Amino acid sequence: MEEDIACSGFFAAQADGTISCLDKFESGGALQWILGNLLEAIYNLIYAVSHPSLWLDWVTWGNTTEDKQSLLRFVYYGASVEFFFVMFVLVLIVSAIGFWRNDIMWGYVRGLEGFANRLGRIMGWSGLVMVMLQIVIIFLQRVFAVSQISFGFGMVVTFDVSWWSESLKFYNALIVTMCATYTFVQGGHVRVDLVYSNISYRAKKAVDMFGSIVFMIPTAVVVWLYGWFFMWRHLMVPNVSASDTLDKVMRKAPAVKWNVETIGFSPNGFNAYFLFKMLLLGYTALVMLHALAFFYRSYLERKEGMASEGKYLDKDKLGDPQAELVAEIH
Repeated sequence: MEEDIACSGFFAAQADGTISCLDKFESGGALQWILGNLLEAIYNLIYAVSHPSLWLDWVTWGNTTEDKQSLLRFVYYGASVEFFFVMFVLVLIVSAIGFWRNDIMWGYVRGLEGFANRLGRIMGWSGLVMVMLQIVIIFLQRVFAVSQISFGFGMVVTFDVSWWSESLKFYNALIVTMCATYTFVQGGHVRVDLVYSNISYRAKKAVDMFGSIVFMIPTAVVVWLYGWFFMWRHLMVPNVSASDTLDKVMRKAPAVKWNVETIGFSPNGFNAYFLFKMLLLGYTALVMLHALAFFYRSYLERKEGMASEGKYLDKDKLGDPQAELVAEIH
């Protein structure tokens, strides 16, 4: 009788958070597991959007039980199977619309590439900041022999010279992570070409489509799965593991507290290494987004022919014909 009640609806949510009938369906094999998770993703998406406080209440932190529980849900689901299939379903829907209306797909390409370009052009200034800061450090340390450097107007920030020296690695990381997709859009990455230059135009676009789906996205997903919990282990305690069940995670709620990593490699060195973990996730998200943009562009250019190659592509002008030729070759 209890089983009949539990299965009275296909998405019959139980008190312990499971969806019993769907769980039984998913246990029937690999294909049923995939189909079941796709169906469950629709329910999960609707439920998450209609109940944002369950996983976003921690944003307005008040150190309440509800805050702690919502934080743990956010951490758990951020690298979960449920979240993966929700994102997968959204990509399928967006892609289906794009395949139906190619002008909309071109809009995706322009939007994603434009975002990568704008972000990269802004973050690229980190290189100038890094160089200027290095000059200031050398000048003040060698000429005036100061042990601390203060920056700011009104609200002055003072750190040891070693802190500023180690912070240069952060600016370098900003360039590497936040400018990666910008460099991809600009064609700045060096490719190892074994067969690409000797195949037809349509075959090249097929290779690009294959590479974005089979190599870029899966690699980014794996990095996200490891990087997500790696980041949170340096922001809060107790730690949440990728192997923990939701019930086990929620039992940790009473003990949850913020524990942001502030340990440097040297006693007075840079102590905000948790920012590198955040950059890793930001980089991974950018790679996944641009993998979709690259797939859409390759599909459209293959479908519309050589005349559409580079369509809407916003590439920087170097002002040096020889340098632009070299960049084009790469």
